[in-house]
Amino acid sequence: MSDPERIALFIDGANLYASAKSLGFDIDYKRLLKEFQAKGRLIRAFYYTALVDDQEYSSIRPLVDWLDYNGYSVVTKPTKEFVDSTGRRKVKGNMDIELAVTAMEMASHMDHMVLFSGDGDFRSLVEAVQRKGVRVSVVSTVSTQPAMVADELRRQADEFVDLVSLMPRIGRDPGERAERAARPPRYLHPSAAGGPSPAPAPGEEPQRD
Repeated sequence: MSDPERIALFIDGANLYASAKSLGFDIDYKRLLKEFQAKGRLIRAFYYTALVDDQEYSSIRPLVDWLDYNGYSVVTKPTKEFVDSTGRRKVKGNMDIELAVTAMEMASHMDHMVLFSGDGDFRSLVEAVQRKGVRVSVVSTVSTQPAMVADELRRQADEFVDLVSLMPRIGRDPGERAERAARPPRYLHPSAAGGPSPAPAPGEEPQRD
């Protein structure tokens, strides 16, 4: 009997959030983890996002904290603020380099890389990881107008998984959203609550360039 496939997840938080939002559903990150734990030996689940440091409260912070306590390796960095050519203030957060560096470091320790992103900038990374003998699946969607995945990334992947096909297994129950809206908002760390709290719905991710 062969050893189970070693799987690592690489989640581009801003990109996955935008894809799920365009499809009209929320990701249940607890269910997402279980989905891939059932497919082999899940060695790591990385989640990448930029955070706005100067805000007293960031809508993404509860999700990031929950992920950190519940099986994900969260990688963050501060967003950068700039003024565009029209004089409007914008916030940019791009985690492509951090994700790429980790993927190359992990290549010899995994058999299957699952990349949750449609960003065409990752095509070269996917090709480099494949040359090291790793199978790569890209999770995004072509079920929106326009499609959320770059054609060159989809072609490079060994397998393309449309997020729509995963919705029944990793989507949050729509009834939960209504129930959550009806009660006062609260969030406790597992250490304060005596155990893991339900995964919060994802907040708005910073804008990518």
